[in-house]
Amino acid sequence: MKVTRLSCPIRPYAWGSRTFIAALQGRPTPSREPEAELWMGAHPGDHAELLDGSKRRLDRAISEDPASTLGAGVAQRFDGQLPFLMKVLAAAEPLSLQAHPNRAQAEAGFAAEEAAGVPLSDAARSYKDRGHKPELIVALTPFFALCGFRNIAATRRLFAALAVPELAPFLAPLAEASPTLALAHVFEQLMSAPQHLQQQIATQTLAALERTGPAAPEFGSEFEWGRRIGRLYPGDVGLVGALLLNLVRLEPFEALYLPAGNLHAYLDGAGVEIMASSDNVLRGGLTKKAVNVPELVRVLEFVELEPSPLRARDNELGEHVYPTPAAEFRLSYLKPSHPITLATSGGPEIFLVTDGDVRLGASGGELALQRGDAVFVPASEPALTLEGPGTIFRASVPAT
Repeated sequence: MKVTRLSCPIRPYAWGSRTFIAALQGRPTPSREPEAELWMGAHPGDHAELLDGSKRRLDRAISEDPASTLGAGVAQRFDGQLPFLMKVLAAAEPLSLQAHPNRAQAEAGFAAEEAAGVPLSDAARSYKDRGHKPELIVALTPFFALCGFRNIAATRRLFAALAVPELAPFLAPLAEASPTLALAHVFEQLMSAPQHLQQQIATQTLAALERTGPAAPEFGSEFEWGRRIGRLYPGDVGLVGALLLNLVRLEPFEALYLPAGNLHAYLDGAGVEIMASSDNVLRGGLTKKAVNVPELVRVLEFVELEPSPLRARDNELGEHVYPTPAAEFRLSYLKPSHPITLATSGGPEIFLVTDGDVRLGASGGELALQRGDAVFVPASEPALTLEGPGTIFRASVPAT
């Protein structure tokens, strides 16, 4: 198999942008429907196709020749599957309040739903596969996210500024218990309260956010996002859950790494995302999709976090590499203004041009890639050359 362009499916989730992915691919904007995620991979939920005249799905090409496409080592380590899923994510509205399980939790959850006879197509199903889902998001535009539980002392100041009487009984543990016990108790009690009480709390919290305005400068940005979330999801107590989390802003090429158990929600912006090839998402609110609060609580890590943007490290080739502990993926980007010879990883790789033009030379010839083009590089490809006034992201599998 040679280096081949990919045709990649687009997920039309309601929170998606009508401009970013279309503009990336050189199509008219706005698009007819929201375009939330461009999937580049071989996940069973959606497959890229090879633009080599065969229209073969990437997963089938891999299964037909795993040694050539994945390499013997990757094929053995990951049961003949492409271990990562690369995406372009473009959010025009906040995503759900969510977390992902670790591997043991995913295997147990999948087995339990299989045993219960819950169809994979059931919208209420939580576990779509047996995999865990560590993920990395690299901003292409200014990008806003909620990530991890805020320091408890700061959270107490935030809710004191809001002064919502209905919240006082739920928040009392923040002043009385250890951080882990306090966060677990507060979150579980809020998200498991009777529906009428959840709606009342959410309504009163939004009213307090509307009243407070700029009166609490320490939390001005958090309150601004709280108002936006509360208006989008009236009566959803996930608003209070969101106010427990850190608000993070990423500038282009800054990143966030999200391990299992991290409660988060992407809010606005576009980026390149890479993850272990799984679609397991446990939601707690701020969505029209099914939520599973008991399972979400079971997988969450109730710890105080102070997340900071992750920045790439440069290697001797001028490749900018994002360091993560993930075994399934490695993500980097290059700006090859002068010719670069790049040894391949010995495993499968996907390249995506996000800006400008890049010429990619391989054993089968040269490909002139434009913004929005993606290519699959099989493990059998020994080396590549890159040149051009553009930016190209590289997804691969870390060496063992």
